[in-house]
Amino acid sequence: LKTLHVLGYLENLPFSISDFDTNTLNALMRKGKNGTRELRNRISKLLRSDVPDLKNKEHHVKQCLLNQSDVTMLMPVEIGDYTDFYSSIEHATNVGTMFRDPANALLPNWKHIPVGYHGRASSIIPSGVPIHRPKGQTKPNDNEPPVFGPCKLLDFELEMAFITYQGKPMGDSISTEEAEDYIFGMVLFNDWSARDIQKWEYVPLGPFLAKNFASSISPWVVTLDALEPFRCSGPKQEPAVLPYLEYSGDHNIDINLEVGITPASGNENVVCRSNYKHMYWNMAQQLAHHSVNGCNIREGDMMASGTISGPTPDSYGSMLEISWKGTKPFKMDDGTERKFIQDGDTVTMRGWSEKDGVRVGFGEVSTLVNPAKG
Repeated sequence: LKTLHVLGYLENLPFSISDFDTNTLNALMRKGKNGTRELRNRISKLLRSDVPDLKNKEHHVKQCLLNQSDVTMLMPVEIGDYTDFYSSIEHATNVGTMFRDPANALLPNWKHIPVGYHGRASSIIPSGVPIHRPKGQTKPNDNEPPVFGPCKLLDFELEMAFITYQGKPMGDSISTEEAEDYIFGMVLFNDWSARDIQKWEYVPLGPFLAKNFASSISPWVVTLDALEPFRCSGPKQEPAVLPYLEYSGDHNIDINLEVGITPASGNENVVCRSNYKHMYWNMAQQLAHHSVNGCNIREGDMMASGTISGPTPDSYGSMLEISWKGTKPFKMDDGTERKFIQDGDTVTMRGWSEKDGVRVGFGEVSTLVNPAKG
């Protein structure tokens, strides 16, 4: 982008050279939705086969376009605050069935509130950065004191996340009607989870060390404009939501998702195929709820969807569900089994939307799990 600007291809856009002379997209996001939309439209035009402006200048093409194999992808944005929602009714029902009463799997507030919690932004990392198995307290035996050591039940959570533009001043809220004006784009999100640590620590305030050791994201941010053709209706919400959560139009998006596990000595096994369209609570509702009390949203904030599970076992978005709390191990091609993630495994998530011969990809987020340190 910096080279395009220097060569004069981005004239009459609200950007300066300093906006492109940086390792993140934050400066671009400060121009708001209209600014980034103008930039996207200009770049799309330059890349069209029937537009000669850039195409006919091969020396400029070589300066502006790089081979993907020669590039190391970095964090796309400097993340301010990070919130994780819990918005898949299938996932919430599965977890409630496993750990509570199957007849009352959902907690009383779940269909009234887009439940969420504040996470740790400092440990969000891009695809390709390995993680170490986390350590913490666990309580394997109810009749004995807790113990400290590496977690034994390491899990992935298949999620998407959206990144925000600068919001309104503190004290003002964002409605569902205007929410998407404050959403820059989306990435794939792996919310790593240490289930045994989580089980012991989560009462009464929710997960802490079970989540804050790492979250992995894809380096490509796909704007909502690019996803416009893939909008779809979401699940019917019953009972009716409160007025501030009501919305009109289609706010769910048809995004195919899959997760593969590659053992250290084998080939990748796809363990999950799901879709973002299953989400009960949509992005507009999540952002409206997040800000309804006057909480100010900043440029570069990240909000994750929560685990995206579908209606069938092959669409469950975590090993907790796929193996049903370890009672139904997933059989790998090499003859081994997986209840949870083992050291040496690489977990890869992919996402794409496709319709009428048009495909928009999110790339992938791929992470190697190393043994615990020390």
